[in-house]
Amino acid sequence: MDFLDEPFPDVGTYEDFHTIDWLREKSRDTDRHRKITSKSKESIWELIKSLLDAWSGWVVMLLIGLLSGTLAGVIDLAVDWMTDLKEGVCLSAFWYSHEQCCWTSNETTFDDRDKCPQWQKWAELMTGHAEGAGAYVLNYFLYILWALLFSFLAVSLVRVFAPYACGSGIPEIKTILSGFIIRGYLGKWTLLIKTVTLVLAVSSGLSLGKEGPLVHVACCCGNLFCSLFSKYSKNEGKRREVLSAAAAAGVSVAFGAPIGGVLFSLEEVSYYFPLKTLWRSFFAALVAAFTLRSINPFGNSRLVLFYVEYHTPWYMAELVPFILLGVFGGLWGTLFIRLGKYPVLEVIAVTGITAVLAYPNPYTRRSTSELISELFNDCGALESSQLCDYINNPNMSRPVDDIPDRPAGPGVYNALWQLALALVFKIVITIFTFGMKIPSGLFIPSMAVGAIAGRIVGIAVEQMAYHHHDWIIFKNWCRPGADCVTPGLYAMVGAAACLGGVTRMTVSLVVIMFELTGGLEYIVPLMAAAVTSKWVADAFGKEGIYESHIQLNGYPYLDVRDEFTHRTLATDVMRPRRSEPPLAVLTQDTTTVEDVETLIKDTDYNGFPVVVSRESERLIGFVQRRDLTLAIKNARQKQDGVVSSSVVYFTEDAPQLPASNPQPLKLRRILNLSPFTVTDHTPMETVVDIFRKLGLRQCLVTRSGRLLGIITKKDVLRHMAQMMNQDPESIMFN
Repeated sequence: MDFLDEPFPDVGTYEDFHTIDWLREKSRDTDRHRKITSKSKESIWELIKSLLDAWSGWVVMLLIGLLSGTLAGVIDLAVDWMTDLKEGVCLSAFWYSHEQCCWTSNETTFDDRDKCPQWQKWAELMTGHAEGAGAYVLNYFLYILWALLFSFLAVSLVRVFAPYACGSGIPEIKTILSGFIIRGYLGKWTLLIKTVTLVLAVSSGLSLGKEGPLVHVACCCGNLFCSLFSKYSKNEGKRREVLSAAAAAGVSVAFGAPIGGVLFSLEEVSYYFPLKTLWRSFFAALVAAFTLRSINPFGNSRLVLFYVEYHTPWYMAELVPFILLGVFGGLWGTLFIRLGKYPVLEVIAVTGITAVLAYPNPYTRRSTSELISELFNDCGALESSQLCDYINNPNMSRPVDDIPDRPAGPGVYNALWQLALALVFKIVITIFTFGMKIPSGLFIPSMAVGAIAGRIVGIAVEQMAYHHHDWIIFKNWCRPGADCVTPGLYAMVGAAACLGGVTRMTVSLVVIMFELTGGLEYIVPLMAAAVTSKWVADAFGKEGIYESHIQLNGYPYLDVRDEFTHRTLATDVMRPRRSEPPLAVLTQDTTTVEDVETLIKDTDYNGFPVVVSRESERLIGFVQRRDLTLAIKNARQKQDGVVSSSVVYFTEDAPQLPASNPQPLKLRRILNLSPFTVTDHTPMETVVDIFRKLGLRQCLVTRSGRLLGIITKKDVLRHMAQMMNQDPESIMFN
């Protein structure tokens, strides 16, 4: 009897921290699909079931879009309220943020739009005095206290309930999408704790963003909905297609950039991205953006806080400062990756230092998104920001949106000093913040560093153009009294350059920035900055921040972009080596149950080759350790007569045994009859390519049909590290 004709639970599943077999998952899905198609011709009910199966992918995308859009809206509203809570409270309704509080007030004037009697700072509420040194010190103290409370809550919740909720989550998601299993990383607890602690961490004023973690949150949503459909819950390959689309939805709500989200998933996180996944990612990103737009968390009918529109064209001569900003972005990316590997200071200390240093400077006190929003802003006639304190010409009569270049007033020079200090502060503090045990994204802090540098450069170029318009570089395109230079555009280009330097994104980055600003004509400056920053950063090291984190954690990730150019052969890498014991194998019809159990107990290999006999070593197939363990355990419970001395056979027919022998056990169903094999003289270049493109766990090495050894994914990674003069053991995940 072959009791395995009926599949039993957990066969074909994987242990935690193991790699999936993409080929096996693909063939299992093809079998499932074939079965459904043939059954659909039998009855109307089966036809309806097959249609529901076909539609389940779109339903999952719809659910992911709705949930991730809703969560992003809730996070945005909560962050807004809690960031303002550090400074004061709304008396008319304590759940209103500063801006919402003053919207509802009837006593607010346009000039003093930030001041209204309903909003009181803590000092005014407690002592009745709004101004003076005492009030300033009390506000300062309470600002630090709130920041410490928020960060303490965040780190405690992460530590106690969901250790996987820390960091941005993108390096792990890249690893999971490449076929690695990290159980619980995308679980319900992680989703809940990540959402709550993300609000707390961003509100605490630490130099981190919510954009990277939103990708993790969206992937948790995707994993949650996968469990509703057996098509996805029972097939790890199909599940990863859903997670790729979920990552797109995450970026879509983080930046209000649905197309940028799809390209981000394709360029940055996905390992296997078929055309079907592209369409589904597009749909999920669309639904997520639509949901967020319906919630309208910022009250400006936009999906992000820093949406801007510019009216001035850019000129060829400006490409020079744009490219210089690209160089700055590349250098910043390199510095960040080199230093960010040693997060020494813990959360409370960094929060305390951040709060103490951030409060006195208005540009570091506010939330990073608001800072970027102000830096991107073009100075209109009604702007009240310090950055727009220019000296107006009393004779000027021009349309409001086309204000000519003017000399900078004292406010602008004051702002420049504060921005220069803010730049140094952001660079230092962001390096220490990323990598701490709280949810932390690096998109927004990197953009802030670039935006500050860009705005400073922009103001400098603008003032040069105003005071020296007869210079040869300005003469051709900048007439006196014209609006030539837009400092906000420089901030935007700088933000793109710094984000590109850290993550090494190019296409998706430019599209995200273009969707943020809605300005098609600024694509060339953005492209120039993104490409320059990538070139400069690549000159110092090929890995972006996510690849560095994958390496740091030792995840078995084979990067498609790495080139393998060494002239080694499969025989140089395969195990066993000459000094090692021979390969652990099973024979097709002479091994007993006891032999198999002893082999499983004595070794920790994930699978065993099956050969005709130990003498011939001719290969029959490959069997997974987990399947073997489950099959024997199941057989002992359900099949009479299976004892330790029973013969295990993998052939179609039972072997000829004496009548006195106990009943044999047939395990042909769990045997993979077509394991991937290469010959011992296959170049490693080809082997590495096969592992990358087919997502293999292992491949067997043969010569003339005889089994010689095995190469696993970890052997390939160790060999690649060795070839690059790294310690092969230090790179592996334990």
